Amino acid sequence: MPRNPGPSAEVSAEFTDFVSRASASPDVLGLVLSGSRARRGMATARSDHDVYVIIADDRAGVPPAVAEGRRSPALDVMPLSLSEFRAHALPGDTYAWDRYAFVHSQVLLDRLGGTITRLVGEKAVLDDPEAHQLVRSELDAYINSLYRSLKSHRDGRPDVAHLDAAESVPYLLTVVFALHQRVRPYNKYLPWELAHHPLGAPQWAADALLPRILRVVADGDPATQRALFATVEDAARQAGHASVIDSWGTDIELLRPGGRPAPADRAAGESRG
Repeated sequence: MPRNPGPSAEVSAEFTDFVSRASASPDVLGLVLSGSRARRGMATARSDHDVYVIIADDRAGVPPAVAEGRRSPALDVMPLSLSEFRAHALPGDTYAWDRYAFVHSQVLLDRLGGTITRLVGEKAVLDDPEAHQLVRSELDAYINSLYRSLKSHRDGRPDVAHLDAAESVPYLLTVVFALHQRVRPYNKYLPWELAHHPLGAPQWAADALLPRILRVVADGDPATQRALFATVEDAARQAGHASVIDSWGTDIELLRPGGRPAPADRAAGESRG
């Protein structure tokens, strides 16, 4: 039987009717509620209900109960076969960007004895190998964007330095969350995630991290960028990722508070930045 959709803004009659109709179809194996309606305190009167519908692989086409009213002001329905759902939002999938949709999502129907719930759970967190690899790749990308930004500041190009500073933020946030085996939230949910599901250490608290992030996006302030990097570097080294940072050699000094600038003609640094 479908579960209660949980606390949010008022549940629409259209959503309730859809869940009842979809649940009555034998071709529907699972229903997963995502979006603002699945996260306490995020829904507004204008929030729709984002529902993933998992359909049996041997079903030809979308069941009528699902096809009706797939998109409206109250509903946004994504039908997926079971095979598609297994890979959906995972690394290598076209919809890998959609992974955070399953963090804090609610399984409304699971006709497979817990399989749908298990698949949702696997999408909602990063396992050890995935988190380790993600930190290493995104940390290097973060350092690269940060280096470009601070090098441009050094060379009197504040406008492009600001652009690279803003570009570094998604990499930085991915690293911070991956260090905790967490999926980076969509920007809309970042303050909510930090407030309701904190990362633990005080430097990652919403009132500590968000002002720094917003300052970097606002103007690319070099001092703020360096202070953020110092925090990230310390956490990354403690987690065993020192080799990524050390691979930058002396160029990394440009990124540290009070550090000396890297030589402008350093071949290795210039090729990466």
